[in-house]
Amino acid sequence: MTENAGTPPDPDHSAADKDEDTSRGESQDKSQDGPDGKASRVRWRDGAAPARRRHHWLRWAALAASFLVLVAAGAGWWLYRKLDSNIKTDTAAAAELRAYEKERPPSVVHEAQNILLIGSDSRAGDNREYGRSYGGSQRSDTTILLHLPAGRKSVTAMSLPRDLMAEIPRCRTSDGKQTAKQFAQFNWAFEFGGTACTIRTVELMTGIRIDHYMVVDFNGFKDMVDAVDGVEVCLKEPIDDPDAHVKLRAGRQKLDGEQALGYVRARKSLGDGSDTDRMDRQQRFLGALVNKVQSNGVLLNPTRLYPVLDAATKSLTTDPGLGSLKDLYALVRGVRDVPTDKVQFLTVPRQPYAADPNRDELVQPDAAKLFKQLRQDASVTVVPADEPARRKNGNRHASESTNPTPTPTYSGNNAAADLCKQ
Repeated sequence: MTENAGTPPDPDHSAADKDEDTSRGESQDKSQDGPDGKASRVRWRDGAAPARRRHHWLRWAALAASFLVLVAAGAGWWLYRKLDSNIKTDTAAAAELRAYEKERPPSVVHEAQNILLIGSDSRAGDNREYGRSYGGSQRSDTTILLHLPAGRKSVTAMSLPRDLMAEIPRCRTSDGKQTAKQFAQFNWAFEFGGTACTIRTVELMTGIRIDHYMVVDFNGFKDMVDAVDGVEVCLKEPIDDPDAHVKLRAGRQKLDGEQALGYVRARKSLGDGSDTDRMDRQQRFLGALVNKVQSNGVLLNPTRLYPVLDAATKSLTTDPGLGSLKDLYALVRGVRDVPTDKVQFLTVPRQPYAADPNRDELVQPDAAKLFKQLRQDASVTVVPADEPARRKNGNRHASESTNPTPTPTYSGNNAAADLCKQ
């Protein structure tokens, strides 16, 4: 036998070792019965169990966050695809324009863009309630040439009267026939040959190359107004126009989509009953709509922006160059920082047509000067309706002594103007 066999451990030494281990915080042994009934020893390092619990919850939090990111990404992709699929592309008009490429004017200023906005008065589908159709065809109820300068520091929207007499070129009809070249009412071009014929008529009239086009119908306009929760207007007198489906009281009020459509379409019961007066009203309303979109945070609030985009894309028919949400976003991104007072609206200089006072004709050389300014991407000055006369008188008096060359000004308004202060 060895000398230490059967000798019990030193109790003082064991206690000291235990105290030393505990004080050093390294580890403690705990006894528990193992599966064979014998005592086994499990070592738990101090803080190990709480650390494992923390790691457990961190893993679950990471998984939950990853899941939410995937759901958000999936929802965002679904919304993008939905908006993208809303847009209708008119490839037929694009093909027709290519066939007449040699007759079209060239682009003069790189990066400047000219977009033709056409408001269709089609009575098809949900638009049947707004009146009779023209033998199944449609005419352009509103046509606006939107000029975006190269620097994107301003936007100029020039209205072309539907009753303006214009040279309409030979156009291909929907059934493949050819119309004759003729001098006729401008909005007949849309009835004869659709978007392509209207674009060629505008290019022939102005010498301005149309880079893109959009066609918007009645219901699209209504939905846009409803999506921004209405637009406020002020009426000097009440409106009751059965033809435009609108009845409004006098004074300040907010119009919903249906009321707004009646307001911009009304002609017989407002002003002098002319299309000129209606265009001025349309321009002021569009300016108020632009101001509403920019001023109430719609562009920066996804929950408010989506209904606007949904309404807009559902109502649009575009050329292939604007036929996707990506293309439209690039267009909007380029002008979203333009101040509302730099978003200008005007109507091409016109006067009653000599042969028929119910039609319009261009005022020359004023119209030619305006077309040249837009074609060359020169600055266009738009002032309130009574200002051109004052400036003209002032320039006349000045020319008697200094003979300066006056800067052309045009009557109109901008998106910052308050409809209730006009």
